[in-house]
Amino acid sequence: MIRTITSAALCAAFLGLSANALHAHATLEVQQAPANSYYKVVLRTPHGCSGSPTIAVRLQIPEGVTGAKPQPKWGWEVEAVTEELAEPITDSHGNTITTRVSEIHWTGGRLLDAHYDEFVVRVRLPNTPGETVYFPAVQECEEGADRWIEIPAEGQSARDLDYPAPRVTLTAPN
Repeated sequence: MIRTITSAALCAAFLGLSANALHAHATLEVQQAPANSYYKVVLRTPHGCSGSPTIAVRLQIPEGVTGAKPQPKWGWEVEAVTEELAEPITDSHGNTITTRVSEIHWTGGRLLDAHYDEFVVRVRLPNTPGETVYFPAVQECEEGADRWIEIPAEGQSARDLDYPAPRVTLTAPN
């Protein structure tokens, strides 16, 4: 009897894992963070594009998020794309900032579909507790691309989307 229950439980767990693997998404490792804090964006890429290896990853840095600094990644080139701010801001050290990083691109690597990896950027989150901040990402593969860029509409959940953008919910500042 115990063996039958254990076998059934293992089978159910395997089927659950298989179903989750079919619906794996690009996500952030930590999905809650204090508003107005430094945050390590860890973009997790669980697979390639329908069996094709990943060869580039682009991460959009949303407006209001500042101070983006990508972590170098062995085997990949990293580029920070900047844009002029409509109005200058003052950083936590009293410096006037007139540009911000709007995207990070990792290229030149090759991540097989059977492998998993993470792409890291440090940022300063906006001071908007309760808000959800979306980091749209595009995963380019040798054949095709997965565009994790969908943001839920009012009343919609990220679970309703095929390619939800990775997100972090801002909590009260520490």
